[in-house]
Amino acid sequence: MPLENEDRPSDSPYIHRVWRSHASGVARMTSVATSNWEIVFWRWEGGLHAAVRGPETTVTSVDVGDGAESWGITFAHGSSMPHLPPARLVDSALESPHATATTFLLRGDEWPVPDFDSAEQFVARLVREGVLVRDPLVDEVVAGGSPEVGTRSVQRRVAAATGLTQGSIRQIERARQAAILLTEGRTPLEVVDLLGYYDQPHLARSLQRFIGRTATELRRPEPAEPLSLLYKIEDTAGP
Repeated sequence: MPLENEDRPSDSPYIHRVWRSHASGVARMTSVATSNWEIVFWRWEGGLHAAVRGPETTVTSVDVGDGAESWGITFAHGSSMPHLPPARLVDSALESPHATATTFLLRGDEWPVPDFDSAEQFVARLVREGVLVRDPLVDEVVAGGSPEVGTRSVQRRVAAATGLTQGSIRQIERARQAAILLTEGRTPLEVVDLLGYYDQPHLARSLQRFIGRTATELRRPEPAEPLSLLYKIEDTAGP
């Protein structure tokens, strides 16, 4: 496979997912939209790089170095770094100005580079030192909860913690779920019904905007250009 991806959940309320990837024989990748921000590390031609990547509200095509290894921590909705306002990170990335094989700079301080298995310890230290904070209401709202606060207050807090509106988050997450269901063999009509799209043209527009694929292309076993990581959190389609 051109991209070998592995991901796992976490018991940290600050973390949405931990992942790693290895590229082989691929020059470009389709980076699908995502409503979460992340800290990413990649090793290429003997050098290590680190960056904070914000939510992506549309699909992009990115270069991939043959043999490159990458890994990262995708943060839960509601987790944010006060020194980097989420709105500043949307559709952008900030690379660390200096990184070695074992350390990188974040908020002007040197930090050890975590690996796939030590993400939780790294995040716990970020929290202890005030680099990372969390508004639990935001994760609750995005997951479908109904907190006992006013609508405007919820909207402000979601925007402050994510840089996105609730509507944008819902659209992105639904498109990602649709893409997963289609790759698993569900028909477009089934996906429309399961996820509440108006009709197949509505689904098609959403896929084109957020995934960069048609339903037919997603159902092919070997796409011409691989997609960035998609992972299924819960079985929306049932057993």
